[in-house]
Amino acid sequence: MLLFCPICANVLVVEESAGNSSFRFACKTCPFIYDINRKISDKKYPKLKEVDDVLGGSAAWENVDSTEEKCPKCEHPKAYFMQIQTRSADEPMTTFYKCCNAECGHRWKE
Repeated sequence: MLLFCPICANVLVVEESAGNSSFRFACKTCPFIYDINRKISDKKYPKLKEVDDVLGGSAAWENVDSTEEKCPKCEHPKAYFMQIQTRSADEPMTTFYKCCNAECGHRWKE
């Protein structure tokens, strides 16, 4: 939290008062001093950016095909799959899988 001097508008600094263990705001350019007699705090929480689902969300899995791929979690023999180009054009496509077992729904990539 920044506070500014009401006289010259420069930033006030916190310094320890001479003689006792209290603190005060002081201006470095003019003689303005303000004793601090209570705890001063100010918390600001930044607004988090919304994360986009790069695979298109739940709608992306609506019209996909299934294949004979064993789920590594529940060992169900079938999985839905889709292929997406995630890197440059000269790299192979990435295959994403989702277990066909509704209770599992595990997702993995190859």
